[in-house]
Amino acid sequence: MQIITRAVGDGALDVEDPLIERLYLSRGLTRSEETDKGLKSLVSPLGLMDIDKAAQRVAEAVVAQQKILIIGDYDADGATSVALCKLALAAMGAEAVEFLVPDRFQFGYGLSEAIVAIAQSLKPDLIITVDNGISSVGGVAAANAAGIDVIVTDHHLPGSELPAAYAIVNPNRQDCGFTSKSIAGVGVAYYLLSWVRHTLRERQWFDASQRPEPNLAQFLDLVALGTVADVVPLDRNNRILVHQGLLRMRQGHTRPGIRALAEIGKRDLTQLSAQDLGFAIGPRLNAAGRLQDMSVGIRCLLADNFATARSLAQELDGLNKDRREIEQGMVAEAELLLAQVSKTDDAKGIAVYHERFHQGVVGIVAGRLRERLHRPAIVFADSSEGAVGEIKGSARSIDGLNIRDVLDTIATRYPGLLIKFGGHAMAAGLSLKRVHFERFSNIFAEVVAELVSEDALSAKCFVDGGLSEQELTLDTVQSLFNAGPWGNGFPEPAFCDDFELISQRVVGEQHLKLVLRKEARLIDAIAFRQPALAQETKRLRVVYRPARNDYGNTPTLQLIVEYVEPLA
Repeated sequence: MQIITRAVGDGALDVEDPLIERLYLSRGLTRSEETDKGLKSLVSPLGLMDIDKAAQRVAEAVVAQQKILIIGDYDADGATSVALCKLALAAMGAEAVEFLVPDRFQFGYGLSEAIVAIAQSLKPDLIITVDNGISSVGGVAAANAAGIDVIVTDHHLPGSELPAAYAIVNPNRQDCGFTSKSIAGVGVAYYLLSWVRHTLRERQWFDASQRPEPNLAQFLDLVALGTVADVVPLDRNNRILVHQGLLRMRQGHTRPGIRALAEIGKRDLTQLSAQDLGFAIGPRLNAAGRLQDMSVGIRCLLADNFATARSLAQELDGLNKDRREIEQGMVAEAELLLAQVSKTDDAKGIAVYHERFHQGVVGIVAGRLRERLHRPAIVFADSSEGAVGEIKGSARSIDGLNIRDVLDTIATRYPGLLIKFGGHAMAAGLSLKRVHFERFSNIFAEVVAELVSEDALSAKCFVDGGLSEQELTLDTVQSLFNAGPWGNGFPEPAFCDDFELISQRVVGEQHLKLVLRKEARLIDAIAFRQPALAQETKRLRVVYRPARNDYGNTPTLQLIVEYVEPLA
């Protein structure tokens, strides 16, 4: 493992704490105003192509009480987007808003022609897609033929052909000048809804006594959850959305469903962080779409009382436990398959398929293989909604390699090999015939080798220097907490120091509890899934995050160990 200290950029920020200033500068902030996380600093909605056209059509549907159908995706971004639209439109006075989320095992992703056929039975006047739709050329055409207007809100990268929708609100369409290209699907939906409210205000739709204008900030908890769970880069705009949502959660102004998910995940709502959303709440919500269907997750988010929300959260927790068991088995099976064919030694890209793999968990397993092997990975399972003999894969990439570009290159060079594909720079989905898997696997490895650098394939651990004995305090932990949110693209601080090893013991069968000494200070540390160190080890180089340990009567400092290297 190569440990690299992040370079600190030039500049001076209006930040009192020199440690926080150093961290901000090393993450690319150059001006004091970039540290402002107030809502007034959000990028203007007017930068989004088609937003006014879309908002006018939605406002028309609200005023005329037309039936609106929200078509969502089966992940946390899609679920929060659906809940956001249903709640916000109802708050604006819409009385006929329903939602439909495709069952991934029966219909697959997006506004397909099959989903439009089901939607027709609900007789909507307007369909709004959230977190999908940019690739739904056939589905939009089918809706148009049925006389249903479609507004697409999405953030995925478009293909060569855009659907013929009434309006397409997507910052990643080539003709869109919106500067926050990393915004999640729920963020795009929030922007559209804010402009719908503006449009209704101009039409004098709101009435202080009968139909008050809603404050959309009340729904930022949903925006924060969906943004973090989708692991989009936390650029300044996304940091504002997540920060504002977290503030409201910590103050208790959150949906009962989010409160119930935090409770069942054993997270303190008053100290909730972006990491809690990403590692405790988001996975439980995602489990519904991975193993069952996302309706239970959406109902949890829409629940208007805590008793109902808790019951649904418990159901989600059970699904998440099942998901973890399936995932562990698939990772072990995948590693065995790779060992048998000796692919991990030379291949720059990894592709794995097994008929026992679960379609709903392939993305997580691909992520685990990427982490362990530091290679872009694709995991395939039999397709449940495609033709016989078709397999579906989920890809996860490494920094420095756009996985969608890899798939686009393959599709261009080998026409017909891929049935379909799409996604982001870091994650994508695809499908192909099972008989073509071995051929695809070899081609994938070859194309990755062409497009990736050797440097990108080497495992690196980026740190923010070290902390002095005086900085290893709970005050520093609180300062780091307040300076967030941290996440993808704005990484949580990690530090590296050398320590004397005083003692070690294994806890919970697979975790290592350590007592370390730095100068005259003894400090507790915990290394998760770390085997015991050799008994003769005296000194360690440790990459860690300082954290607060609330076990016992008095909070204490504890180091969360990310990487440990014996020195002697």
